[in-house]
Amino acid sequence: MAELSQGDPVEHGSEQSASTTRTTEKRDQKTSGIMDSSTRIRTEINQKNGLLHEDTLPAMPRERTISAAVDAVALITTECITVTSAMRKHARWAHSSVSAILGGSPSPSKSRETVRHFRNKEEPEVIIEMSSMGMGSAHSAFLSGSRWGLRGKKGKSLEDDPLIAAFARLRNDLRRCIDIRTFDIPALLHPFLQVIRSSSTSASITSLALVAITKFFAYNLISRDSPRLALGMQLLSAAITHCRFEASDSAADETVLLRILKLMEGILSGPGGDLLGDESVCEMMETGLSMCCQIRLSELLRRSAEMSMSSMCQVVFERLKTLEIEAGDNVEAMDEESRDSHSPLKLEPSVNGTTVVPDSTGGEMKPTAIMDEKEDMHGSVEENSGSTSLDLPRERGKSVAQRASASAVELSQTAKQTTEEPVSIKPYGLPSIRELFRVLVDLLQPHSKQHGDGMRIMALRIIDVALEVAGPSIARHPSLAMLAKDDLCRHLFQLVRSENMTLLNESLRVAGTLLHTCRGVLKLQQELFLSYLVACLHPRVEIPTEPGIDPALYEGIPEVPKLVRPPASSNSGRSTPVPVKDRQKLGMEGGSRRPDAREAMVESIGALSRIPSYLVELFVNYDCEVDRADLCEDMVGLLARNAFPDAATWSTTNVPALCLDALLGYIQFIADRLHLEPRREGFPDREKLRERRARKKIVIRGATKFNENPKSGIAYLTSQGIIENPDNAHSVALFLRGTTRISKTVLGDFLSKKANDQLLKAFMDLFDFSRKRVDEALRELLNSFRLPGEAPLIERIVECFSEKYCSGVTPEGIAGKDAVHVLAYAIIILNTDQHNPSVKNEKRMTYTDFAKNLRGVNGGGNFDPEYLQQIYDSIKTNEIILPEEHSTARAFDYGWEELLLKTRNAGDLILCDTNIFDADMFEATWRPIVATLSYVFMSASEDVVFPRINTGFLQCAQIAATYGVTEALDRIIYCMSSISTVAQDRPWNTALNTKVQKGKESVMVSELAVKLGGNFRAKLATYVLFQYVVRGNVQEIRSGWKHIVQIWLNLFANSLISPSLSRKIGLDPIPLQTPTHVVDRADKPADGGFISSFFSTISSYTADDPPEPSEEELEYTMTTVDCVANCHIEDLLLEATQMPPRATKDLTLALLEQLPQDPSPAVIVVKPERPSSPTKANGHRPGNRGPAYDPSLVYVLEIITLLAIRDESSLAAVGELVADALQNVIRNAGNTHSMVLSRAVYCLLLLLQKSSTQTLVRAPVVLHMISSLSQPKLEKSAALILKGLIVCVKESGTLRNEIINTPDFWSTIERIHTVPGVSAGVFSLLKAIVEDRSPAVTADNYEFVVRLLNSYANAGGAAAASQRQRDPNNRRTPNQEQSKTRENEVFQRGEEAVHFVQQLTSRVPALIEQSHLERNEAWITYWSPIFECLRVQCENPHRGIRRRAFSSLQSALQSAELASSDHQAWTAIFSEVLFPLIERLLKPEVYQSDPAGMGETRISVARLLCKIFLHYLVSLTEWEGMMDTWFRILDHMDRLMNSGQGRSGMEEEISESLKNILYFMKSDGYLVPPTLGGEQGTPIWDETWKRVDKFLPGMREEIFPDPPPQQQQQTPHASAESGGKENKETEAS
Repeated sequence: MAELSQGDPVEHGSEQSASTTRTTEKRDQKTSGIMDSSTRIRTEINQKNGLLHEDTLPAMPRERTISAAVDAVALITTECITVTSAMRKHARWAHSSVSAILGGSPSPSKSRETVRHFRNKEEPEVIIEMSSMGMGSAHSAFLSGSRWGLRGKKGKSLEDDPLIAAFARLRNDLRRCIDIRTFDIPALLHPFLQVIRSSSTSASITSLALVAITKFFAYNLISRDSPRLALGMQLLSAAITHCRFEASDSAADETVLLRILKLMEGILSGPGGDLLGDESVCEMMETGLSMCCQIRLSELLRRSAEMSMSSMCQVVFERLKTLEIEAGDNVEAMDEESRDSHSPLKLEPSVNGTTVVPDSTGGEMKPTAIMDEKEDMHGSVEENSGSTSLDLPRERGKSVAQRASASAVELSQTAKQTTEEPVSIKPYGLPSIRELFRVLVDLLQPHSKQHGDGMRIMALRIIDVALEVAGPSIARHPSLAMLAKDDLCRHLFQLVRSENMTLLNESLRVAGTLLHTCRGVLKLQQELFLSYLVACLHPRVEIPTEPGIDPALYEGIPEVPKLVRPPASSNSGRSTPVPVKDRQKLGMEGGSRRPDAREAMVESIGALSRIPSYLVELFVNYDCEVDRADLCEDMVGLLARNAFPDAATWSTTNVPALCLDALLGYIQFIADRLHLEPRREGFPDREKLRERRARKKIVIRGATKFNENPKSGIAYLTSQGIIENPDNAHSVALFLRGTTRISKTVLGDFLSKKANDQLLKAFMDLFDFSRKRVDEALRELLNSFRLPGEAPLIERIVECFSEKYCSGVTPEGIAGKDAVHVLAYAIIILNTDQHNPSVKNEKRMTYTDFAKNLRGVNGGGNFDPEYLQQIYDSIKTNEIILPEEHSTARAFDYGWEELLLKTRNAGDLILCDTNIFDADMFEATWRPIVATLSYVFMSASEDVVFPRINTGFLQCAQIAATYGVTEALDRIIYCMSSISTVAQDRPWNTALNTKVQKGKESVMVSELAVKLGGNFRAKLATYVLFQYVVRGNVQEIRSGWKHIVQIWLNLFANSLISPSLSRKIGLDPIPLQTPTHVVDRADKPADGGFISSFFSTISSYTADDPPEPSEEELEYTMTTVDCVANCHIEDLLLEATQMPPRATKDLTLALLEQLPQDPSPAVIVVKPERPSSPTKANGHRPGNRGPAYDPSLVYVLEIITLLAIRDESSLAAVGELVADALQNVIRNAGNTHSMVLSRAVYCLLLLLQKSSTQTLVRAPVVLHMISSLSQPKLEKSAALILKGLIVCVKESGTLRNEIINTPDFWSTIERIHTVPGVSAGVFSLLKAIVEDRSPAVTADNYEFVVRLLNSYANAGGAAAASQRQRDPNNRRTPNQEQSKTRENEVFQRGEEAVHFVQQLTSRVPALIEQSHLERNEAWITYWSPIFECLRVQCENPHRGIRRRAFSSLQSALQSAELASSDHQAWTAIFSEVLFPLIERLLKPEVYQSDPAGMGETRISVARLLCKIFLHYLVSLTEWEGMMDTWFRILDHMDRLMNSGQGRSGMEEEISESLKNILYFMKSDGYLVPPTLGGEQGTPIWDETWKRVDKFLPGMREEIFPDPPPQQQQQTPHASAESGGKENKETEAS
């Protein structure tokens, strides 16, 4: 016989007539109100969750309603016939009356008393059979007879069995039913429920009844609008939870149980499920759990029961959300109300015939028998009957008869009562939910022998469903939250230490779900759980060294978690050292776990880390709390370490991938929150968290120092402001008591010292021992520190404890502090005796011994024996020792109790759905993340890994740049550049660089290009570095620039980056190194075969050439070219030049590090070992002499210059650094290649021009450095030097004036102006200076200008002479045509130079006026250079220059400002200009330079000489050198007449010129003939004619014909006067 009951079954039910289809209006309104309220609340929940629109109000929670095609009444009638038909085939009901078939009422009986209640006319008649309510023996006998269908002795038929009769009455009532929705639900269910509860029915009949009821719900025959639905649901719940039937075969029996499960599931989730009461729900849950726990049931049934329980629990716990809406903000009040207004519910699922009942203390559950088979008159089955008994829950503490009468709900009786008065049924709520949750949690007890692992696993799965549905609601209800915080966490955290993998997996899943949904109230519990996982999973082994992976890449992986502390020392007999394995079991350490267990734990951590804000919450709530562990850092470190491939050696191969995925998910969440609007309201202040975190670091360091040396630790903490006053004992004690990071052993030794008596008293004052036994107070004290091992020290502590214990009101039964002192010492001795492993059990102290030792010490009397007994028992069962040193099974419980005490002050966990803490969190955790990504990048073998790693690097870079964590960004750059292999410090060998060209396309094959192209990781790292990490983040890079610059330079040196940046500063692209070998593929056949390749190789070696690149090398090179092109490095350079000054300085410093710091040259090219041969087709170029050319060095110089000259702020930031670097290069010119030097000079001049408003560098210093260069260096750098100088002086201003007035400027110009290709530029510069409207030519540069102009004029003459010598016949070749063009330019510059000299004559008077020199000196200084220049150019071989010079000289000599009465320096125009000019013109070599035109020049100069002498004759008469000058003129005229030139032109010109002079001298009395009296002539007369007569003998007669006699008589007198006058002047002179 099978039973499913809490009591005996009802014999039969009182029939309800068809007229009871509706109840009173009052009852309907009340029931309808309950249903409406429930529907409204459910709809509100759905609307809140976004599941329904406001106008949607479903009748059932199903997505769709199934409707029956058959008429509802007909369907119910068919089900009635189906059940009764099956019953009639049974022997018990074989003799039923005709009415059972026809559906009519059976014949009346005298024993039946019918009571009719009349309602108004509109309602049918309600008939309640009362006869069944009697439980007397006579009536029982009658029922037995009726049930079995027996007949009387006279053959009279007894009444039908009540079960069949109930169906007949239902059918009869249905005939008058028009709408089944108005039919009374209790009446509809009544006959089926009787069958379900009857123990006389078989499994098949019970199953048919269950199927019928299931159909009624499925086809919506029972809906929320049905009359008395709430009562019907209660009756149905009672019936299926008290179901009893005869056991037959196990398959049929389990089919019934399966149908019960499905029906219970449908009831709860159906239209009236929320109308069930708390007791009904508890009974259904108890029934379901009992089926789950019955071992003798089939596995399939138990699994089905578990699934049904999960579904029902979903519905039940979903109810919590409804209750929250009903309660509003007053959830705690609802919780208290539910405790007070309901009688305690107790859910007691059975386990194999016993029920596990928790005791009142909440300890271990006790098994009690469900029932005594001897007392169960319906459930007992003879052993030989072949039937079985299924033991399921029932009421406890009652006899079978009592259970039958008290617990079973009589359907007919209930029906009658409800017709008399409304039945108030309150829907189930918090009481039943709490009880269900409690039972499920109690099933998890890890040490209970009643619960197997299978039952725990089942309970875990159901609890997981409950938490998934209503975890947050559970946390908000105090009673449920307390169960979760205490019992559930206590059991879970012990179950996760199980070696049963299924149990471990489920425990971890539930723990994860619990923390996911309820972590807000589980702050310390979560810390304990995660600390255990970290301790279990964090390996204590070093990362193995892998070939090809630099260990520097994965620096930052923590070796041990921060939460790991050194184990407590245990040297005394008062504590027992715990073996490692035992400590692991107790949860004191993580220890080693099986690989699959580690994987399960990693999966649990991964599930938690997938909560977007989870690690943020760990950081805020733990890492920023002084007394909490750094869980966020430890979690990230754990994931990072286990993501290394070697983690598979101690776990499984899945663990590294799981940890890597979790780590990348953590980064993903931070990256997703980057651009969200910060939410600060309701969250802690960031600055305060930073202060707390800083304080935590100080405390940790101070505690470490204290554990090493207490005084040093206190001094450090005082210096950091943690301890206010080290001399204040209370201040020090407050810190020592309040921190958990102090070693309790060190603290005990420190406090017990005699010098620290005041500190010990202050420490003791922090405890409250009131209302505690001595052992309890002593236990609390010794929980804060460990007793020292020496007796005097212990004595001192015990004495202080005794004083504190009796400082207030002395407890009753204690005489005084002396008694406490002795008792405390005795307790310590007892504790050591009871728990010292070296003491045998038979020798341990008994209570008698303990009491005997304390006899007479309580003020002369004894302690209360009961008091001592309590102390003895407490010490014996629970050792006084630090929790971490416990060696008993209660270690975890003891530690858990402490944890619960701490939760009172710990507060709730702050949920952080914000991004305001991401910056600080990332700054604390980025190191292991970057290290892991780098290692995995280098060691990964599957392609799917690389996209995830690349994304991780990108997101880390974005986060670091956004939040300003520059150290992280620099570290990423370092790792990626190291992986790329391009940033190596060793220079790449460029000696064998080969240029391969085909047509117009070419590529440089180099060592770098080949190696990079053949390394997939290196190429990918390069691409990721520039495209993901650096691009867009350049402003936040600091030290990372060093590696980026190294890559730039290496790529540039190997022709992989275009040198186009030079144009930004006005220069041509940097010339790259000439390849050592050039291969033209166009000259060779496409396929020469092996023999051709072989001979090509042999030929190259024979010719001492490097072998040509192979096809593979060429392919690798092309791949590298594509990779670098995709990196868009040129764009990155432009982006870098636009950075703000702060970032620009970091880049500049990195660039400056690449410049050579010593005088030795910076050489990148590796010199080939064999000597190089001269350049030839497809061959080597000759080896360079002198400093090697390094294009990378030029690249650096131009970049830093471009960075510096961008704007004023950049100049202020890096201008001085750049200027110093450029000057260092110039100073080291002897070891610097001329290309580098020239560009350095240009950059320095450009910097000088841009910084003219600042004092970064002074122009004289720069110009002096340039002028100090050797002539070869200067000439090779001339073009760029000139270009830089032009830039500096092209605009008027202070800088221009300073430069053009600096001698070094003109020195440099003068030294480079003859360099081919530069001369024209220098002349243009000179021209600009001379023609400048502002007086650019000053006294300081006047001489330099004239000298330089003279040099250009000389250049024109030299060119003319060279031209005549080269082509005397004036025949020109194509080359000569080009040379002619250049020479014409030289001629033109020469003529212009002379013209500019002429222009300068207008500046001379002003210069002389402004000069501070004496007049003579000033004239010589400013006029002499011009006359010297013009004199020289008057003999220039070029005719045009010579003519312009003569014209300019003539104009200058006739200048009005030339002569002055203030000085006689101007007279030098004869001795230093005209006379030397004539002398030079008379030289044959000068004449031969232009024979055709030089004679004309002689004539012009002769004429000019006479003209000037005549022009200044009056002024010359006052000069003592006038006669000498005149005589020299005559001498030069004589030489000109006899120079060999055709005498016609020269004689005539000289004759006329002298004739003019002589006539003038004659007319003015300067030349007077001697008298006729025979006197000799004057010296001037005699010398004049003496010289003139030589070359012009008839000149005297022509000018001085013979005078008349009278005149001749007067002449002597005149002569005498003239002579006297001359003599006087001579004397005066």
